[in-house]
Amino acid sequence: MQAIIYARVSSREQEQEGYSIPAQLKLLRDYASKNGFEIVREFIDIETAKAAGRTAFGEMVDFIEKPKNCQAILVEKTDRLYRNFRDAVTLEDLGAEIHFVKENQIISKNSKSQDKLVHGINLVLSRNYIENLREEVIKGMREKAEQGIYPGRAPFGYRNNRLTRTIEIHPENSNIVKRIFELYATAKYSLATLRKQIRIEFGKLLACSYLHTILLNSAYIGEFEWAGVKYQGSHERFISPQLFETVQAVMHGHHKGKYSKHDIAFRGMMTCAYDDSTVTTELKKGKYVYYRCSGYHGKCDLPRFREEQISEKLGGVLKAIQIPDDVLARISNSLEHDQERMQKDAEAKRERLSQRLEAIRNRMSQAYADKLDGKIAEDFWQRQMSQWQAEEQQAKQSIEALMQPNTDRVLNAQRTLELANVAYSLYLTRKPAEQAELLKKVLLNCSIDAVSVTPTYRKPFDMIFERAKRKEWSGREDLNLRPPGPEPGALPG
Repeated sequence: MQAIIYARVSSREQEQEGYSIPAQLKLLRDYASKNGFEIVREFIDIETAKAAGRTAFGEMVDFIEKPKNCQAILVEKTDRLYRNFRDAVTLEDLGAEIHFVKENQIISKNSKSQDKLVHGINLVLSRNYIENLREEVIKGMREKAEQGIYPGRAPFGYRNNRLTRTIEIHPENSNIVKRIFELYATAKYSLATLRKQIRIEFGKLLACSYLHTILLNSAYIGEFEWAGVKYQGSHERFISPQLFETVQAVMHGHHKGKYSKHDIAFRGMMTCAYDDSTVTTELKKGKYVYYRCSGYHGKCDLPRFREEQISEKLGGVLKAIQIPDDVLARISNSLEHDQERMQKDAEAKRERLSQRLEAIRNRMSQAYADKLDGKIAEDFWQRQMSQWQAEEQQAKQSIEALMQPNTDRVLNAQRTLELANVAYSLYLTRKPAEQAELLKKVLLNCSIDAVSVTPTYRKPFDMIFERAKRKEWSGREDLNLRPPGPEPGALPG
């Protein structure tokens, strides 16, 4: 009788300690010898994969599918063979006869229903085991993170210390990381030219996407993020916070640098619509600026654009928020009327609050007199005084809030509308660097594909864009830009 052996360990560490795989193979080979099996293949997985698709498991399935190959599988126990229901269904469909040696159970398509029931229970328990193990691992990693210990594989420039279970500075690679940060902070390198320079200086060929990851990694300044939470690490840092911030500014286009003597106007303002990578720049022949996908997630379909093409495309972003002159005039008049109305409302509310404040103080004075005369008890006096003092403080704060002028809010709203109205015409008369500064006042970011640009506007330009797109200038024309009224609190009038 022919059979195959399948063995698996749950981590590479177990394999390195040298006890799990050898122990499984010895057990299964002895079982084969005692039961008259001829072992034709052995499949070994050394992974922590919860999902189907483990390397050796997949090879074993392919081997069983071939005609005239054996159909008997020898395995230690259920949780060594499969860790999810998909693996179980795959082997069941193949009609394999499975010998679970430690569990003293044989499962095949001809097995009794009782045996299949027990096997199903073992499968559920195995599933529960891996889920519980996963939860414990996550819990342990979270506890490490809360203690400031980096909970994973060390980033480039560090190395894992297996004895202390922490990370430490790598003597050679840390110097490469320092150089990467220093060069990029000058704003004279794109990721592609930085990659070439690092290869020249250190002989190390790093992918542009990997360089991008390094430059964004805050672990080098003693911080790290795990499971969406930022932690202060206990490991030693070797990049200064000042250098890191400079690099982030260059990366996101807030600090315009120069490639030779040429300004890169729109760098850091766009992302690739195909893979969400950063759109980076490169200089050709010392004067032609091209924008292209950084390739952080591999090659994509975004073509290269000349700076003139990008300028024209981004100009359409400002054109989309233009407000007709007559609409702008009506909105401005509406804001002025609102300001007058709000001032009158504020005066009326201040008068009501002042009357309320005076009434509270009169009650406090009268109650104090009643206390001295023995008409009310001390504990009642204390309770009432606490309540009246809280009401007094709230009334005073509300009156102070109403004293604050709203003129600045109205002016800001008017300036925003005026900027939306003239932004495109201003854009057409500016140089690329000035055009970029104008765009930054209006945009949060921009996604670009081969044909079009999809902007994400800052507030309130997003509302202006929606109105302009639908040409909804009638009705409430203030676009929610009218300044909010004062909030005097919840006191009764």
